[in-house]
Amino acid sequence: MTHTGQPTGAAAAAPTQQSNNIPLGIALMIATTVVFSLQDAISRHLAGTYNTWMVVMIRYWFFAAFVMVLAARRAGGLRAAAKTAQPGVQIFRALLLAAEICVAIYGFTLLGLVESHAVFASYPLLVAALSGPILGEKVGWRRWTAIGIGFVGVLVILEPGFGVFNPLAIVPLISAVMFAVYGLVTRYAGRKDRTATSFFWTGVVGSIFMTCVGVWFWEPMSAGDWLWMGTLCLTGASGHWLLIRCYEVAEASAVQPFAYFQLVFASALGMAIFGEVLRPNVAVGAAIIVCAGLFTLWRERQKR
Repeated sequence: MTHTGQPTGAAAAAPTQQSNNIPLGIALMIATTVVFSLQDAISRHLAGTYNTWMVVMIRYWFFAAFVMVLAARRAGGLRAAAKTAQPGVQIFRALLLAAEICVAIYGFTLLGLVESHAVFASYPLLVAALSGPILGEKVGWRRWTAIGIGFVGVLVILEPGFGVFNPLAIVPLISAVMFAVYGLVTRYAGRKDRTATSFFWTGVVGSIFMTCVGVWFWEPMSAGDWLWMGTLCLTGASGHWLLIRCYEVAEASAVQPFAYFQLVFASALGMAIFGEVLRPNVAVGAAIIVCAGLFTLWRERQKR
């Protein structure tokens, strides 16, 4: 899950063992996007004042504790959750996600929530494009067409060649590429490991990595910002719980399109709290990306 709360391959690939309650699943997905949008807004505030490495490190401490508590409550405990035949794959995807979160939050401080999320919305298209070379899946001409249209939307947002192109806008695009690769590697890991195992490795390895890096960038934090940090940790844990619960009650293909609500909620917070502006080209580009992404999700569901 997402750096920002977007559904990951682990959750999406998990087999549905409960009843397929689509209305409840949609409600849980929308609630997830609200919580993760709040998380992104708090991350933007804290990373604008303190070092990104430290902010992500503290967030990961709470995340690791959360996944360990979940694992301890399941059958077999921590040992069962950690058991994997592919530790290299699990470590790689955990490190990739931790690095991607740092890039994404750094992007928030550079561009704000509106433009960052507009560009990041291209990640489902990147997943579709990379599923062939990484997982060996067949991508038909219809999906390739949708992918091409989606990247026209990205270009509309970035405005290359108009004299106002900000090279920093590449940062959320890099984040989207990293998250797409993470999702595909997670899907690959899901062929042998349970979702609970991937979730465990994500939290524990990510926490160790961020501690090794972030401890060198420690800064004193005010009492008020410690409250915001505590809220950030709580939104992360509750968001992941909602996402897990969402995929337990409904098929991923049915609820996945509603993940795009995070673009709406995060943008609204960016404009209301941080005074960001929704430029026309960003609105048009984001609409193109979302439409192309929804088509690829529909095609994937049709194939299944």
